[in-house]
Amino acid sequence: MPLNITQKLIKSHLLSGEMSAGEEIGLKIDQTLTQDATGTMVMLELEAMGLERAKTEASAQYVDHNLIQVDNKNPDDHLFLQSATRRFGIYYSRPGNGVSHPVHMQRLAKPGKTLLGSDSHTCANGCMGMLAMGAGGIDVAMAIAGEPFYVKMPKVWGVKLIGKLPEWVSAKDVILEMLRRHGVKGGVGKVIEYYGPGVQTLSAMDRHVIANMGAELGATGTVFPSDDEIKRFLIEQGREEDWIELKADDEATYDIDEELNLSEIVPLIAKPSSPGNVVPVSEIAGTPIYQSYIGSSANPGFRDFAIAAEIVKGKHVAQGISFDINPTSRQMLTDLVKESHIASLLQAGARLHQAGCNGCIGMGQAPATGRNSLRTTPRNFPGRSGTREDSVYLCSPETAAASALMGEITDPRTLGMKYPKVEEPRNPVIDQHLLDEPLPYEEAKKVQLHKGPNIASIPKMDELPDELELPILLKMGDNISTDEILAGGARVLPYRSNLPEISKFTFEIIDRSYYTRAKETGEHAIIGGSNYGQGSSREHAALAPRYLGLRVALVKDFARIHWQNLVNFGVLPITFVHEEDYNLLQQGDVLQLKDIKNKIKSGNEFEITLKEKNKQIAVRHLLSGRQIEMMLAGGLINWVKNRQKQQSHI
Repeated sequence: MPLNITQKLIKSHLLSGEMSAGEEIGLKIDQTLTQDATGTMVMLELEAMGLERAKTEASAQYVDHNLIQVDNKNPDDHLFLQSATRRFGIYYSRPGNGVSHPVHMQRLAKPGKTLLGSDSHTCANGCMGMLAMGAGGIDVAMAIAGEPFYVKMPKVWGVKLIGKLPEWVSAKDVILEMLRRHGVKGGVGKVIEYYGPGVQTLSAMDRHVIANMGAELGATGTVFPSDDEIKRFLIEQGREEDWIELKADDEATYDIDEELNLSEIVPLIAKPSSPGNVVPVSEIAGTPIYQSYIGSSANPGFRDFAIAAEIVKGKHVAQGISFDINPTSRQMLTDLVKESHIASLLQAGARLHQAGCNGCIGMGQAPATGRNSLRTTPRNFPGRSGTREDSVYLCSPETAAASALMGEITDPRTLGMKYPKVEEPRNPVIDQHLLDEPLPYEEAKKVQLHKGPNIASIPKMDELPDELELPILLKMGDNISTDEILAGGARVLPYRSNLPEISKFTFEIIDRSYYTRAKETGEHAIIGGSNYGQGSSREHAALAPRYLGLRVALVKDFARIHWQNLVNFGVLPITFVHEEDYNLLQQGDVLQLKDIKNKIKSGNEFEITLKEKNKQIAVRHLLSGRQIEMMLAGGLINWVKNRQKQQSHI
């Protein structure tokens, strides 16, 4: 049977299950990616498992989020991560080396391989002809230990690209067009596979931009072919031997078909506060701005910075504008310096920051209250920028640079200048000095983990009881993101390895009283709307509420990674059979669940009682048999321990 690229990647890595949409499958994972905001917990989990050495072909730990060193917490944890990677045989990308996704693409990504990362934007490396997916940290820890990654078999959404992007329009506008058409839930349960003649007009880094924000569509992953352009990219990176051709068979079909004419796309912008709130730039042109920010994993390429530099060259940004430049890799920054693009940006009034995620995750560059910020970042969820009452727009580098010059949102086509032509450097710098390779096994065994005072072990989680009586501590609406469940930023992320401390920030963006009420109440439930848990893969957004007593999350539907994280930490994720029942429930109501173990084992649907209102609410779960075992055990850690005990008695 003819296969598309996604099917080829899945078939060649399938360890269990059937390739039927919605069925749970187990996949062999070739590579993993962790970053410092999630990787500290992963390394603690590997220690708890007693892992001797990573069993993947390549695993890499990047330090790109927690770069600000206002006190000892971040540098202490950097030393811990460095010692852990040396101990477990993992690559270590030091602070300042750059954002995980473009650095991984430059140095380690290989066509035909699988990549699992504890960062939702791991899907960016699908640009290389990989099956690249984000997941919770503990799923990545299991993959590092050689275990399969379990996921529901996605539908494959084929998007045929035709035409060629017009001037002043770039790859960011392509993914914004997809979000304009389909919203933040359009990709749930799907892998988006781009094909067609339009693909050949996009560079490897253009494809990275599009694949990166597949996460904003809720997609399991995004896949591009591995063609001559990917070969060219790998040759430039000194890795030609890693290239293989990977394309869909001639008669391959897709579960969903769509065509996108690149020639018809116009400059687009996502208004606050959702990546799906997309309109043409021309529709809101003239809106005043305070900040224009270029960089992040969503626009990490050389041309993304170079085009902005050429637009502002010889000019100066408008009075009062903060023009922030966030390089995405040390290697790329060196090229930008060599080609004089950094000089052009600085002369125009830009502020140059270190290579890393920075303001994308609220680590600096936070906008002023009540002022508009234009960003080339992938997300504009409420408060993600570091400012609670923020107003963040997402756009292309062309739009960001044009708007910086004018001091207001500007359609770059109206600048009245010739569209700059940017050439990639002919001999790009290859810089591996801050990417430490794994130690040989015998040397690695002697390494002791360095644990600073901010590192706390994961508390023991109890099994799922057979009866629960749970007050509803919080009721929320649609599209609640993991940033709103547990914020990022300079205040919060330094406690990523200290669960008791980081839990104090849980749900604070939605309800600052939640932490206090949860500590007083103990076991409880929360109610949510559609797409609950969209956004970041950070497992702390499941782990911290569980630590505070969350046992049941009842919502209209879940985002994939957060649903999986809730299961991993023993929080029962259930959805309404009848969505109108959402309106019956209020904060303060009490849910009664009886005979829980038999009910979730005997079928996907059961009833719970709304105490004092004499109402029965029909709910369902989507747990596989394996996940039911995990839920009964109280989460994945307990399940692994139980399995190890059973194996020791055989």
